Amino acid sequence: MITLHHLNNSRSQRILWLLEELELQYEIKFYQRNKETMLAPPELKAVHALGKSPVITDGGNVIAESGAIIEYLINKYGNGKFKPVSGTPEALKYTYWMHFAEGSAMPPLLLTLIFNRIDSAPVPFFIKPIIKKVTSQVRSGFINPNVKNIFDFIEGELAKSEWFAGNEFSGADIQMSFPMEAGAVRAGNMGPKSKAFLEKIHSRPAYQKALALGGEYKIG
Repeated sequence: MITLHHLNNSRSQRILWLLEELELQYEIKFYQRNKETMLAPPELKAVHALGKSPVITDGGNVIAESGAIIEYLINKYGNGKFKPVSGTPEALKYTYWMHFAEGSAMPPLLLTLIFNRIDSAPVPFFIKPIIKKVTSQVRSGFINPNVKNIFDFIEGELAKSEWFAGNEFSGADIQMSFPMEAGAVRAGNMGPKSKAFLEKIHSRPAYQKALALGGEYKIG
């Protein structure tokens, strides 16, 4: 039996979505973030040494990292679904987006979140203007241009095909869902193709069922 070790407000929501898309039998073990630190609870370290989510167990296998979990589930249980045929242009795009999601898209989005929290952190009043000046310069000189460049690129690529890896829905779309949803909150105005992508995934029955099962899911 597959067990999803599910942390609220985390990347494990997209694994829950994939499990529903594949119509697999599984169980969910829920974990809640610390309300003050927003970190995962220490109990997750009993599952995987890093103590992070998502992580699944399947028999004797313990698999962590969203991309690795998505590939494992699709390769083992997909029966040809949600992955392009090997050797095709679509397969190359599939691999690219599976790595792009966390390798290129998420780092600047994470920096956006971190710098927002720095701005709102309680500090002595005489230090706050200095902090805001530094964060503003980093945003304007590095973070914001990188985020814009990434989402301009995504918009252009989504204009070429229905989904990220071509005209068929795939695991790459599930992997890209988290940075796209984070981008909708942190990247400002998204282009029409990006907005349409989010509307399409949100309308999928498996996505909606996973959302109902997974509990609180709100990307800050």
